[in-house]
Amino acid sequence: MTAVAEQAAYINDQAILDCLSHTAQPEPARVRDLFAKAREMQGLTFDEVATLIALQDPELMEELFATARAVKEEIYGSRLVLFAPLYISNRCTNECLYCAYRASNRELHRITLSQEEIAAEIKVIIEQGHKRILMVAGEAYPNSNSLDYVYKAIETIYATRSGNGEIRRVNVNIAPLPVEDFRKLKACGIGTYQCFQETYHRPTYAQVHPRGRKSDYDWRATVMDRAMEAGIDDVGIGPLFGIYDWRYEVLAMLQHIHHLEERFGCGPHTISVPRLEPAAGTDFTATTPWKVSDADFLKLIAILRLTVPYTGMIMTTRESAQVRHKCFQIGISQTSAGSRTDPGGYELAQGDFNSSQFAVGDTRPLDAVVREIAQMGFTPSFCTACYRLGRTGTDFMDMAKPGEIKYHCEPNALSTFTEYLEDYASPETKAAGEQLILHHLAQMDAKQRSIASPMVQSVRSGQRDVFV
Repeated sequence: MTAVAEQAAYINDQAILDCLSHTAQPEPARVRDLFAKAREMQGLTFDEVATLIALQDPELMEELFATARAVKEEIYGSRLVLFAPLYISNRCTNECLYCAYRASNRELHRITLSQEEIAAEIKVIIEQGHKRILMVAGEAYPNSNSLDYVYKAIETIYATRSGNGEIRRVNVNIAPLPVEDFRKLKACGIGTYQCFQETYHRPTYAQVHPRGRKSDYDWRATVMDRAMEAGIDDVGIGPLFGIYDWRYEVLAMLQHIHHLEERFGCGPHTISVPRLEPAAGTDFTATTPWKVSDADFLKLIAILRLTVPYTGMIMTTRESAQVRHKCFQIGISQTSAGSRTDPGGYELAQGDFNSSQFAVGDTRPLDAVVREIAQMGFTPSFCTACYRLGRTGTDFMDMAKPGEIKYHCEPNALSTFTEYLEDYASPETKAAGEQLILHHLAQMDAKQRSIASPMVQSVRSGQRDVFV
């Protein structure tokens, strides 16, 4: 493997601008050829993505959504993975103009949770029914939010138990690190390392990140090179849509994906699609000229699903329940629920906007989200088996692309969903969930059913953490 890159040479700005300059509506025959290719689940090229970005015809847009839905169902089946974010600190030395955590924001109530407070937060999250955490921290190294504190927080999360429950996998969203520190982070037993470029457009990046370590575009844009060099093979990327032109961001992110595939043999495990939301002490959301409409948001999600079909796509509770409902059907495969974005917010049982990173759009509790997902026909999944069995990076892709992963993921989804229904669900959610499980078992092929049915019965008989 070659040495880690120091500059993000993978961004070819001129190639992106050239594609965006061709804004003419594509011919319907050409578009339908691309839909047919996308159904083969081998992805789309840079120019093909640019063609779909230019798409406006309402009839073809509906065909785009239908194609994305078909690809998602073929690869991911009925499952939708759930997780909760845990914000352990909102202290930060950066000056990101769109973020409530920025160093100059005097309106923000600054909090760094103690290990005891982290354990208390985790206990509440476990008692909701969650098994998977995304741990988030502001960038304040090497002060109160030092790396030793981060490592200890991960240990605390894994050590906390409540009743039948525990957190089985911690994914992490913290500031970029050098390779040697990424190796220490990997040794903590994390799942996915997640970090967003925010915007791939260099001039805009410089404008919105005027001070702090984050002002170094290349240090951030090469973060996944360092993480993967350190052996973390599951990484998550994404822009923050609304800082710059979403069309540019999609094409630039595709260049980033291709770079990782060429360099490491595997692209990102997940892509996140956050949109700008109001944040305390800044009017950036109200003044940005690059707001992404709901129509364009649905469009970019569908395009991404066709472009990188085997990559997980994450949606958070930034979005409203109504928008999330639509997105679950056309591409999203992972989502947060019952979220708090302020340190200490779970134990307080209410979000504090003055200590949160951004406003939450979907404020429903986990049980209500689970019930809606089940009523939509999706299986709410709390599975963490692949991380613990080493099905990550290229190993995961080697199983996913020929379709073998479904003999693990579908049974594991039903098993963990049964666990949720037995231990945490309201009577209404349990009734909806039991009906869904019966339906999906009946729809499975004989091989899947022979694996899944005994697992579900084992959980109903009192076993926990049953997986293959």
